[in-house]
Amino acid sequence: MVGPHPEFIPPARPIIGEAEIEAAVRVLRSGRVVQGPEVAAFEEEFGDLVAGRHCVAVNSGTSALQLTLMALGFGPGDEVIVPSFSFAASANAVRLVGAEPVFVDIEPGSFCVDPQAVAAAVTPRTVAIMPVHLYGHPAAMDQIMAIAERHGLAVVEDAAQAHGATLNGTPVGAFGTAGCFSFYPTKNMHALEGGMVTTADAELARTLRLLRNQGMEQRYANEIVGANMRMTDVAAAIGRVQLTQLAEWTEQRRSNAKFLDSKITGMVTPPVADAAKHVYHQYTVRVQGNRDAAMARLTELGIGNAVYYPTPIHRLKPYLDADGKPGPWDLPETERAAAEVVSLPVHPSLSPADLERIAEGANLAGGAR
Repeated sequence: MVGPHPEFIPPARPIIGEAEIEAAVRVLRSGRVVQGPEVAAFEEEFGDLVAGRHCVAVNSGTSALQLTLMALGFGPGDEVIVPSFSFAASANAVRLVGAEPVFVDIEPGSFCVDPQAVAAAVTPRTVAIMPVHLYGHPAAMDQIMAIAERHGLAVVEDAAQAHGATLNGTPVGAFGTAGCFSFYPTKNMHALEGGMVTTADAELARTLRLLRNQGMEQRYANEIVGANMRMTDVAAAIGRVQLTQLAEWTEQRRSNAKFLDSKITGMVTPPVADAAKHVYHQYTVRVQGNRDAAMARLTELGIGNAVYYPTPIHRLKPYLDADGKPGPWDLPETERAAAEVVSLPVHPSLSPADLERIAEGANLAGGAR
């Protein structure tokens, strides 16, 4: 195989502009660098994205998930329903509080959790459902919320990849008991690193604020056992700048995806559910032939590509049973997606020429053998 194209198009390109740099320097010069005014302002401003919910900033998306489960009091003996087709953090957060993830299958179109599979997985030990808004497509929250209400379950939305996505006009992070966002550098907006929990429950928000800061609101007045999962003011300042640009970047992602949808014929382009606003954290196609050959051809053509996720969580080492096997899970759509998906560049830094190359390359690679 020849080397990569000299003008390689990366699969993701974190944006760090002068405004972000200036914001970080301003905070560093202020001397208020952890859990200060920038964090408070970021929390307030992020609320506009999630229908005015309370927002609690933390140091990562994984921490957001873990602290939420801790705040809800979940632990050993409890089960949380989770899709296996996701990043490991979704299930890791469940295990970190001592509960058990119960893996369920996904819908073939959205790549998000299948509500029918969720309903079938509920047991007397089930305490919560964790839908993942994968790749920026909202899960079927109307159906999931109905299941949760029927069984008295909490809903913890993993919205790490879906800032600004909506279903029937309601933003992700504003459906469930809580929503959890990530600000890792490759996300649709970032803070270098960080996370946010959103909730309509003021008492839950207060518990989260205690848990992130050693169990205290006032210094040395510890009320509960907590952790150190605070967001820095440097991260919050960067996040505030990025938040002002999120809407524009989102529309550019959606425009890029629309162009690719119209041009790609050699691979199966990502469908979008009715009433869903997809924000395209990833533009994920299905390869129906030889995926390895297709990916090699894309790389040869200078087009970045990656598989999210080649190994479903239930097949990862920490989740195998005592015999080293994946356990009792029957997840055909998950297995099929893991074998077929490839994500192509869709980020807002792409030029019209880049988009033409990506579409042409996908069509050429789709026939690779």
